[in-house]
Amino acid sequence: EVHLVESGGGLVQPGGSLRLSCAASGFTFTNYYMTWVRQAPGKGLEWVSTVGRGYAVSIYSADSVKGRFTISRDNAKNMLYLQMNRLEPEDTALYYCARSGVDGIIPMDYWGKGTLVTVSS
Repeated sequence: EVHLVESGGGLVQPGGSLRLSCAASGFTFTNYYMTWVRQAPGKGLEWVSTVGRGYAVSIYSADSVKGRFTISRDNAKNMLYLQMNRLEPEDTALYYCARSGVDGIIPMDYWGKGTLVTVSS
């Protein structure tokens, strides 16, 4: 059974940093693209970033986070990460880890329960 468990969220001041983690199990992690998606309070889902499968990975990021957020993966540990720097109040959201497809971002067929990031002074 596929499981995705996020951690690392919390309260941070504007300009600060956080590192989110996602522990994956129940599938061959290295075979899949992996994605972070967020949902701000009262708003819809927003795609954040995707990392390609395997070891020579490609990275795709939303314009809103480019230059501030970095997605990465550790295939040996079945872990997905999101390093978030220069955080802004607009980054406040519930952040989800999702399993993407074997060839691209879609489909996102399994999701974790999310970890809450609050950016506030």
